[in-house]
Formats: sequence, C-alpha cells, structure tokens
Amino acid sequence: MRPARARIDLSALRHNYGVARQTHGGQVMAVLKANGYGHGAIPCAQALQQTADGFAVAFVAEGVALREAGIQGPLLSLEGCFDMDELQQCVVLDIWPVVHQLAQVEQIERLDLPADRSLHVWLKIDTGMHRVGFAPDAVAAIHRRLLESGKVGHITFMTHFAQADDLAIEATQRQIERFNQATAGLEGGRSLSNSAAIQAWPTAYGDWGRQGISLYGVDPVEQTRSHPDLRAVMTLEAGIFAERWLEPGDALSYGATFVAERRTRIGLVALGYADGYPRSAPTGTAVWVRGQRTRLVGRVCMDMLMVDLTDLPEAGSGDWAEFWGPHIPVGEIAAAVGTISYELLCNVKRVAFEYQG
Repeated sequence: MRPARARIDLSALRHNYGVARQTHGGQVMAVLKANGYGHGAIPCAQALQQTADGFAVAFVAEGVALREAGIQGPLLSLEGCFDMDELQQCVVLDIWPVVHQLAQVEQIERLDLPADRSLHVWLKIDTGMHRVGFAPDAVAAIHRRLLESGKVGHITFMTHFAQADDLAIEATQRQIERFNQATAGLEGGRSLSNSAAIQAWPTAYGDWGRQGISLYGVDPVEQTRSHPDLRAVMTLEAGIFAERWLEPGDALSYGATFVAERRTRIGLVALGYADGYPRSAPTGTAVWVRGQRTRLVGRVCMDMLMVDLTDLPEAGSGDWAEFWGPHIPVGEIAAAVGTISYELLCNVKRVAFEYQG
C-alpha cells in the first residue's frame, strides 16, 4: 500500500461536538455536508449517532445516503428541495427541508400528503448575507402560508451569518436584531448560530445551533491556529520513501523554485496535489516529522513532494510526515496558500482513510 493516509479521530469528533453542545446549550446539529467536510459523512454520523441532537446535510441526496446507512433522528437539508421528487423523499425519510424561496413554498402547497403526516420546515430569513432566504418583511406572510397549507406541522426559523468569524465588526449583531424583529410573535423554533457564532456570539443562541467546521477541530474564529478546546479530527500524513542530498546551487523539482544554499538532505514523500495537498504551498510551509517542525521544499508534484531533513538527522525513509493534524493546524496551511481550511479538508482524496476511536 502507498504510505499516504488520512487518520480520522472519532473520539476527537465527539469531543468537539460536546464542546459546542456545552457552549451553546439547547440542541446542536452536527453538519455533515460535503461528505463530512471530507472526513466521511457516514462514519462520522455513526460515531455521533448516540450523541448528536441531529444532523444537517447540504441537499436531499446526502440525507438519503445517511438514512440508507441507518442514521436516525433529526436530519436537515440545508438547500431544501430542488423538485417535487425530493420533497416526497423528505416525507418518506423524515428529512426536514429548508425553505428559502417562493418556489419551494409552492412545492409544499402542491404536495400530496397523507392526513397523518406533516413536514418540519426550516424557514430561512435573509438578514444580511444576501445569498438565499426571504426578506425579513416577508417572513410573517410566508410563515402563515406554510401553516395554512395544511402540510406543515412545525416551523423553525433560521438565518446564516456572513461575518461571524470577525468579532471586530457589528454586522453579526445587526443580523441578530433583524432576525429577532422578523420573527417576533411568530410560533416556531429558532436557529441562528453557526460554528463561529456558537463560539463567539451568545446573543445568537436559540433552540438549535449548527456546528460545521468546529466539529472537525478547526477554530472558526481564528482559523490559522488551534483552539484550546478543540481537537483536530483529521491527520493528513504520508511516508518518506526515499532520500537524496542536494549540493549548494542544485535546483529541486518543477520550475526550479527551490535552489539549495547549503548541502541539503531531502526526503521524498508519497503525497501530492492529486491527493488534495495544495500545489500552491510554497517552500517553507510547515511539516511535522519525528516530533519536530521542518519545511516543505520545492514545488508540490502530482504524486509526491519534498521535505527538508537536513536538521533532522534521525529522520529518514520509513518515517511519517504530518501535513496537518494535531501538530500542524490545517488553517496554518490554508493561510500559506491563500485559502480556507474548509477547502483543504474537502479536497482530500486518493489516500487511505483510517478511522479510530
């Protein structure tokens, strides 16, 4: 087997959920969209089945896969339904659809539903992100229309924050105020908090929180560092399979972006951009080998990359290098390449996934 793997610590996953649950109070959805942010939605759901209050996915097909795997309990489709067939699936499989546009309201009104069945709908309000959702002044009318359809038994109001990870601005508090004004006096549950709001905006707490990125151990507010209460769930690591020396002036890898200034010992590692490690990672990007930080050198290739072993005399072929995990925060790598931790985690592929805990 090629020595490249993503180790998924399910005990860390449960720990991180517990942190959010204790902080937020009420109930918390564990968000498993995009294959559990790249960690594997089904094994993560199975690990949380006895712990989580509910789960959220991006769209109905993701929810169907969880139901077919035996996952029970509340299950929310954040994009709602794209057509009537998906709405019927929500009825059959007890998936809660988000409603964020008029066409989805009309689908519910046309739904052929047995008299003893009803939907639990989450009504999305656009309080300032301006992506999807009903305008605040339309909420009362849509709420009434859903209830009068005779198809909806319960409504939970929700919104999504655009800048909750930035504590220095007032936009989130304004969104909270718009949400409260739009829902005042209306019957139903409340859900405002994403991961960042669970951590940093207590005024946003409601009946349901929605824990996404922090479930996987990433600090949602300061993504370039580790949060002391969160544990990395994924460790991306690969084996050093060969070594070589560069002499001063020798160039390394495509584009000759690294030129040795001293005699340099290089370790070749079985990981590349086809596995999800970013090609744009520059020389100097942190790597963890044998209990110490070292650095990436040269341009990342499709199937391999190179690390500097010059100052690690005991390290060599057969050792494993960590590229993110408990010692190297994934957010640190994301910052080095100008992206976010979400993208890196979701892009991991082709390596072996090993689940523990």
